[in-house]
Formats: sequence, C-alpha cells, structure tokens
Amino acid sequence: MKYLHFGVPTTQEKNWAAYISELGVHVTDPANDPYGIEWLKFDANSPMHELIKTKSHSAFAVDDLDAALVGKKILLQPFSPKPGFRIAFIDNDGAIIELAESKS
Repeated sequence: MKYLHFGVPTTQEKNWAAYISELGVHVTDPANDPYGIEWLKFDANSPMHELIKTKSHSAFAVDDLDAALVGKKILLQPFSPKPGFRIAFIDNDGAIIELAESKS
C-alpha cells in the first residue's frame, strides 16, 4: 500500500475539484493542498455512510482493490468515480480508510 491523502469532512466552501453526484459529495484535489488534504463537503441527502461523512480518513493506493477488501468491514462498496479508478471505504477498528485502485 502507498499513502495517498488525508480526507477531512467540512461544511465550508472550498475550491472544489469535482462533484460526485451519485454520492452527493464535493471533493478538492489533495495534490493542490500543501499537506495533502482532500476536503469533502456532503449534500444533506448524501447516501454515504455516516462515519465517512463525519470522520476524517486516510487513503491508500492498492494494487488489487477486491483482494484488499477481503475480510474487511466495508462502509462503501467499490465504485468508479472516474474511468480506470475504483475506491472503497472500510472501518478499521474505528479508523476510516479509503482504498483506491488505479488501472491507468
């Protein structure tokens, strides 16, 4: 695994890089933050798990997302926010973790 970013929920307006409509969430690009922070602002009706909407998370790149999820407590099933890229969220003993697989 390789560390990618630290995700932080917020209610403040930021310079949003993307809006993922199916999840009702605006996200910033952590590459544009000096500390690698990805800010997330959720719509009131976002279907994301409450822990993802209220707790910060660490994100890691994995070679095989499906293999990395075996035996884990999954909060958000794998999905593709863009072609060639899949992510999922897990609960690791109370710590929220995002796992990401890139096929590009």
